[in-house]
Amino acid sequence: MKILEYIAEAVIKIKKTDVSNLPTDKATDVLSGVLDVIYFVVGAFAVIVIILAGYTFVTANGDPAKLTKARMAILYSVIGLIVVMFAFVITGFVLGRFK
Repeated sequence: MKILEYIAEAVIKIKKTDVSNLPTDKATDVLSGVLDVIYFVVGAFAVIVIILAGYTFVTANGDPAKLTKARMAILYSVIGLIVVMFAFVITGFVLGRFK
């Protein structure tokens, strides 16, 4: 019964002004913010991979295995960047419809 008393006391202490201070962000704004962070992280990761693959490519000294590995890393990173750019455009278009 003690729990019910605590709950009743807490409900009484809540004022109407307390409820008006709740966040009122739209779901599209929150989703847009989350997606922007994800796009930034993925884009930054792809750029870092391109830089590291370029370094591997330059320091391969003619080793065919390292050259192939570096080329594939660059290719896949560029493809990843293109996919992220398309995703950014598509989600921007879709979320723009709901604003």
